[in-house]
Amino acid sequence: MNLRRVRKEDLASVHRLIEQLGYPVDPLEFEARFERVAATPEHRMFVAEENDRVVGVLHAFVRPALEKPCEVVVQALVVEADRRSAGVGEALMREAEAWSASQSLPSTALYTRIDRDRSRAFYERLGYHVKGTSHLMGRP
Repeated sequence: MNLRRVRKEDLASVHRLIEQLGYPVDPLEFEARFERVAATPEHRMFVAEENDRVVGVLHAFVRPALEKPCEVVVQALVVEADRRSAGVGEALMREAEAWSASQSLPSTALYTRIDRDRSRAFYERLGYHVKGTSHLMGRP
């Protein structure tokens, strides 16, 4: 397995993976999102490749805050369905943690939906624990 920063030619693979999370998005809209994230200096997208096939993607960013120390937040992690439980997700998480350490940041954090029991168990196996609960609110 090879881990590397995402490249423009990964767009279709990353789009396919993100849709596996249950977030369908129009390809043109996704391309605009992809380019915006890629152009933002404190965001990173990493992919895992096996045999020249992208099998996982992770998007993380540096989150400065007033109420707590600055940290890296994993925004999205998706592994190809047929490669789950094969170490791909753990390798990508360790890459995010290494990036966090390279920035001298004290922690890496993430949010996971409460209905994703398998995901939560995965993160707990990696040493993550529930720090709190919240409601995501929005306004159109």
